[in-house]
Amino acid sequence: MIYLIALLTIALDQLSKFCAEEYLVFHRAVEVMPFFNLFLTYNKGVSFSFFSMNEAYGPWVLSGLSLIICCGLIVWLRKEKNKVNQIGIALILGGALGNVLDRIRIGAVVDFLDFYYGAYHWPAFNVADTAICFGAFLIFLQLILTKDKK
Repeated sequence: MIYLIALLTIALDQLSKFCAEEYLVFHRAVEVMPFFNLFLTYNKGVSFSFFSMNEAYGPWVLSGLSLIICCGLIVWLRKEKNKVNQIGIALILGGALGNVLDRIRIGAVVDFLDFYYGAYHWPAFNVADTAICFGAFLIFLQLILTKDKK
């Protein structure tokens, strides 16, 4: 059942990216709120454009590394007994695989969520990135709460 969370994360991520590519114009912001735009861009690196690789092999290197990490997450998920940690791992796994699908499909990750304040813009991101961050937060929170109890 926990793998369903990963599959739903992948599905929601890919559906949102499909809609972004279908309805948004590349690098043309659509203001949703005074601090939030929809802004279609493509990221050849990892989260928030770190380690951006412009070489033709870049997406394959990042996809390979991501898949190795996903294998480790699956091993961890199979051994993990804590439900909160399982959910966190499943979210990270689903997010990572959603971004891998983009890299394989188009050689970059589709990003379209743009939060900003004045002239400062947080790097654009997507649903997969959000799932990865939220999953990591859940695991971190569980670690802190468990440590406090001990």
